[in-house]
Amino acid sequence: VQLQASGGGLVQAGGSLALSCEASRSMYTTEVMGWYRQAPGKSRERVAWINTAGTDRYAVSVKGRFTISRGNARNTVFLQMSSLKSEDTGIYYCWLRGGWEFWGQGTLVTVSS
Repeated sequence: VQLQASGGGLVQAGGSLALSCEASRSMYTTEVMGWYRQAPGKSRERVAWINTAGTDRYAVSVKGRFTISRGNARNTVFLQMSSLKSEDTGIYYCWLRGGWEFWGQGTLVTVSS
């Protein structure tokens, strides 16, 4: 499965940014799709994920500020990020997990304080 992420960039603290990820096929009902991020010098952190039923989950650090959604075709997920903080800076990786795990190439999000 190929995952293509887009939408990263530079934003000021308090601002908003949206990411999108398109998979080369639709999600199976046993799969989840979402985002990890890796800040400089830190380990990769799971940020948000969603299943085909639309059930979503978030890391505590982003809950209430980030919203994940999926497209109707179930091969695209979106991450709307609001009230961004400098600690949200990092490379954001799109991720799909079922029987296997697949990763996108990553997109850089930089939040300036």
